[in-house]
Amino acid sequence: MGYFEHDFEIGLRDVENPNYLSNKAILAFFENIGSYHSDSINFGLNEIPKTNSSWVLLGWKVKVLKRPIYGDKLHIVTWARNTEKFSTYRDYEVYNKNDELVIVGTSKWVLIDTTTGKLRPIPEEIIHLYNPDTKTVFPNEEALLSKLTESEHYDTVCTSIVGRSQIDLNNHMHNLYYLDMAYEVLPEEIYKSNTFDFFEIVYKKQIRLHDTVKCYYVLEGNTHKVIIKSLDDKKIHAIIVFK
Repeated sequence: MGYFEHDFEIGLRDVENPNYLSNKAILAFFENIGSYHSDSINFGLNEIPKTNSSWVLLGWKVKVLKRPIYGDKLHIVTWARNTEKFSTYRDYEVYNKNDELVIVGTSKWVLIDTTTGKLRPIPEEIIHLYNPDTKTVFPNEEALLSKLTESEHYDTVCTSIVGRSQIDLNNHMHNLYYLDMAYEVLPEEIYKSNTFDFFEIVYKKQIRLHDTVKCYYVLEGNTHKVIIKSLDDKKIHAIIVFK
């Protein structure tokens, strides 16, 4: 099957206090290995001018089983699965130097025509190159990203303006910065007392340079939920949950 593997080492910028691998760094590792996989079949970043195609992320789901620390060497395995006409899923397993499974994750992607900016069907020849598997890292009913919804009320709110350093190659705010925004609105005691070993992000509407957005927070049961909306509250840009 189409499994792709790569080794990483946790560096200084990958950790947060005291020395644990951050959730943002986990997503960065996942991004990189997914890109390396695409590169290996000649459907990566450097081929975009020829393929006129780019993968766009719709969401993440991640569970940390054992939190790695600074200096740890990680072996990450990824593969495509559940490829449909317009979307596909990619799963991830992270192992430490003792071959323990320490992190699992899944993500959902669509293919965009870079000349029109519109969704395009995933070509059969590309599906064949990725060679999808049926294996999932989350059991049955948890395998697909859940349809996160807005809440009726919120406990706190903050605003944020998007700067140049947050913009990606598609001229949108890079997906990792949504996690940063979510952390900013969390109450201080919640942020400092949790590592959030489970989190999920669903991207709804892109954020562009110099946009001002509102971040809302609410605690629902044992779930910390953040909604990122446009300044006029008319658009939902993303929904993030932590447990």
